[in-house]
Amino acid sequence: MLVAFLELMSHCAIPLLVIGIPILAHFRGIDVFASFIRGAEEGLKTAIRIIPHLVAMLVAIELFKLSGVLDILLEILKPALGWAGIPPAVLPLAIIRPLSGSAAFGFTVDLINTHGPDSFIGRLSSTMQGSTDTTFYILTVYFGSVGIKKVRHALIVGIIGDIAGFLAAVYICQSIFGRG
Repeated sequence: MLVAFLELMSHCAIPLLVIGIPILAHFRGIDVFASFIRGAEEGLKTAIRIIPHLVAMLVAIELFKLSGVLDILLEILKPALGWAGIPPAVLPLAIIRPLSGSAAFGFTVDLINTHGPDSFIGRLSSTMQGSTDTTFYILTVYFGSVGIKKVRHALIVGIIGDIAGFLAAVYICQSIFGRG
């Protein structure tokens, strides 16, 4: 009974919010359409303001990949990865994920297609996708949109969070599925 109720609520939650919030706003005397238009104008202005930041970030990501720095870093870290039972194939994902969500997703799809979804690498890469975030993208978009220029503490905390997410994904996958 409870499961059926929760399942019904999960199917109805978004439509109820999409319909309910404008109705509630209307009854409170808020001009819903005018508010929507103001929000859309502000969103467009924000999107235009962050375009230079996004272009700079995408160029930096391409330079990182094409310069060979990623390959050098992989070679340096291979011994430590082997000792920890971390497949070297997932290290580029751990490095790219804080930079670009779409590049990381493409890399995850490639790992899953190459090694299989039920392989340790497939499971670990999928877990890493959910355990880490696009730190540099977030800093670029959100801080750039409001004009914050000094991001040092947020950057450090974001990178620490990504490292913790990566290590947690490795630990959890090794605990559940064994070492790859």
